[in-house]
Amino acid sequence: MVAGHSSHEPRFVTQSQPQARASVQSPRQTAGQSSGRSTEHGPGAGLSAGSSGVSPRQSSDRSSGQSDDHSPGHSSARKPGNGPGNGSGHDSGRSSGQAPARGRCGQATAWREARALAARAGRGAAPRTERLSLDSALGHVLAEPLAALTDLPSFDTSAMDGWVVAGPGPWALGSSGSGGGELGILAGHSAPAPLPDGEGVRIATGARIPANATAVIRSEHAHVDEARGLLYAQRQVVPGQDIRPRGQECRSGDQLLPAGTVVTPAVLGLSAAAGYDELVTVPRPRVDVLVLGDELLTAGLPHDGLIRDALGPMIGPWLRALGAEVSAPRRLGDDAEALQHALTTSDADLVITTGGTAAGPVDHVHPVLAKIGAGLLVDGVAVRPGHPMLLARLPSAGPYLVGLPGNPLAAVSGLLTLAEPLLRGLAGRAPEELYRVVVRDEVHGHPNDTRLVPVVHRVGSAKGAGSPAGNGAGAGVEHVVPLHYNGPAMLRGIAAADGLAVVPPGGVRSGTEVEILDLPWASAMPWTEGCFT
Repeated sequence: MVAGHSSHEPRFVTQSQPQARASVQSPRQTAGQSSGRSTEHGPGAGLSAGSSGVSPRQSSDRSSGQSDDHSPGHSSARKPGNGPGNGSGHDSGRSSGQAPARGRCGQATAWREARALAARAGRGAAPRTERLSLDSALGHVLAEPLAALTDLPSFDTSAMDGWVVAGPGPWALGSSGSGGGELGILAGHSAPAPLPDGEGVRIATGARIPANATAVIRSEHAHVDEARGLLYAQRQVVPGQDIRPRGQECRSGDQLLPAGTVVTPAVLGLSAAAGYDELVTVPRPRVDVLVLGDELLTAGLPHDGLIRDALGPMIGPWLRALGAEVSAPRRLGDDAEALQHALTTSDADLVITTGGTAAGPVDHVHPVLAKIGAGLLVDGVAVRPGHPMLLARLPSAGPYLVGLPGNPLAAVSGLLTLAEPLLRGLAGRAPEELYRVVVRDEVHGHPNDTRLVPVVHRVGSAKGAGSPAGNGAGAGVEHVVPLHYNGPAMLRGIAAADGLAVVPPGGVRSGTEVEILDLPWASAMPWTEGCFT
């Protein structure tokens, strides 16, 4: 169970909540939606990368106000490739000559394939390194293996405060000439004189062990007869006890950590102990965030068809939690020229856009990418919510672009599907390893696509999660609970979650194991540099 979560989580359901119909709300009253903008169309809907204006086959889902989550109970469900705009020849306008992976005019890219492609793109970027002092390296990634520059420990040391002795006891109390002054042998001093057989000398933790020593007796296990000048052990003395021999932890040249390791406080400590003043690291990826949409407010309550921008405040901290350096969000509105200028002048490693990836009259991302000669690598992903997401390479080996849908939870899906694995590759981090946990309650799935459903981890009894095979979430067993409010335009569920369940097409029954995508702060500690800073 992830700490910090209340046991009184929001009510959970097994399918998304239907969106309110357009007849009772403005087309701009749903977060991330603009008049005429279609953010959650089926694969193949809308404009080609080289076209402009409104596609003759543009979907009308936006005007209906329906969610495109397509769980059972949604009448608008359709199979990928059969949506409006699924005509032929729409790719002819791509100036890059590079077809996307199963792009918008065909079947959408499978979710796993899209994540793998984004990860490969990140790892394929030209390697860069920088040297950072230890006090600047926290949160960065090692660009090369960390090899020990010395033996650890570099000499035999005492593991305890007590007495260092030579030979069998009882032992004569050693004099200053036998390796210790009035206080005995202290840490931080040069090598003491060899210890004669039958003698014992006081020693401090971390102090160098004199030559010929047999063992260290802890202070609490020793008795001193001052009158006779003898030291007695109150327990059996084993040769070598409480002595840390030279090289016990590592020898000089041993590899301590592989390249790709995130520099944590413990890594800093190990690096210092191993002799480092600086570390060779991978620079943090630099990210520009472009918020699109004329309908977005930056303050106050929604009014007159305008809505609050939920993505601008969220995307930057989210990306920082993934280890990126993020510029302040730039709000461009629905301005194709401003978007083109921003893309062609960015010196970031990655540009994130929010909204404008579908086929509405003011969805400018595809036309602008075609105009500047960008190469589409992923153009639509078979995942709900968020399938209009895209991944592109800007021209002349420029930055990558991840286009996120405008609906908030759909944008989160895009972050975890494309941005997160791409940034891991750019930062030199190892790919994320998904893990499986039993899910409580049945979770409906899309007929054809993967679903990402907000969940919270729990340990304990999960009523109704048992199965004949005995793999249900019983008492004391970790499981995940699917959360309420998981529609594409909703953030209430993800705000209470610590992960997303990867639900395959068709859904899963209660007691089934599902893969989990952790949210980047689920295991983050307060010291984590880049997380919410």
